[in-house]
Amino acid sequence: MKVIQVGIGGMGSTWLRAVQRSPYVHFAGFVEINDEIARAQAEAYNLDPSLIFQSLPEALENVETDAVINVTPPEAHREICIRALETGLPVLTEKPLAGNLAEARAIVDAAKATGMLCSVAQNYRYRPLTQTIKAILDSGELGALAAARAEFFRGPHFGGFREQMAHPLIVDMSIHHFDLMRFFFGSDAVSISARSWNPPWSWFDGDASAAAMIKFANGVEASYTGSWCSQAFETSWNADWRFECERGVILVEDDRVYIQQLESVDEGARGQSSIHDERREIPLIGMERESQDYLLQKFYEAVTQGKAVSTTAQDNIHTMAFVFGVVEACDSGGTVNL
Repeated sequence: MKVIQVGIGGMGSTWLRAVQRSPYVHFAGFVEINDEIARAQAEAYNLDPSLIFQSLPEALENVETDAVINVTPPEAHREICIRALETGLPVLTEKPLAGNLAEARAIVDAAKATGMLCSVAQNYRYRPLTQTIKAILDSGELGALAAARAEFFRGPHFGGFREQMAHPLIVDMSIHHFDLMRFFFGSDAVSISARSWNPPWSWFDGDASAAAMIKFANGVEASYTGSWCSQAFETSWNADWRFECERGVILVEDDRVYIQQLESVDEGARGQSSIHDERREIPLIGMERESQDYLLQKFYEAVTQGKAVSTTAQDNIHTMAFVFGVVEACDSGGTVNL
């Protein structure tokens, strides 16, 4: 399968490497509007400079392709995705699906109208850590899930568009964790209260810290606290998690998964007390491919073999509604019902 990658700087490097590792997906061409980035990436990744174009229409006029990988900033997603879809090309696009909810819905409408696949790169779902958590929750070993907590603290200096966003943490990073909540719980958010702020030392223009309380349709209650300008004791990019279940707890710290299970209840003279087994570390599930490599393989199988993928634009619009529901709750100071 041949693809055009639109955007080869920044996060584009991750997709350049993923395609070059794939035995099934190959480059037909590239789009990059920054000449300096184009020259640097052509040298770094041994790309043919004659196949790097200034726009997607120019690329489509000069090369034949089976699909498009969209790695542009969020504000360009609508234009690139819809142009590709209306040309009859499936799209694998970076998250967020678009820069705002209205543009995301326009992409979903285009995917429905054309019948073409638009898959969203929610790559955090496809990591050994998250697959292990999901397997424990789905096994029923710990009974029903009632509540969960996620905490995320890091201080990256990206430069570029992220540092000019109004809500960089929520829209560009927490979207992964909110999508994971949907994945873990098997349900969608229905009610959100949240607030955001920007510490005095922050290098972001917009709010780089936030906290939220979320209720899901299946009754699970979740809390989220995060910062993208934390100065020490950083968490994993996957966040630290705690899942409160009927017969025990799943604890995720530094990308390691632990469970402690309720064994029995002792009714002594001073009332009931719970007896638990020892805290156990759970080995992570092995995966042949993960993250972008997994997504690329599933995209290839969908395009060439008609297999279903779970991270379609039609599904991802629920993650987008969740993310921008948190933004609305932060900006309004009230509770947002989805």
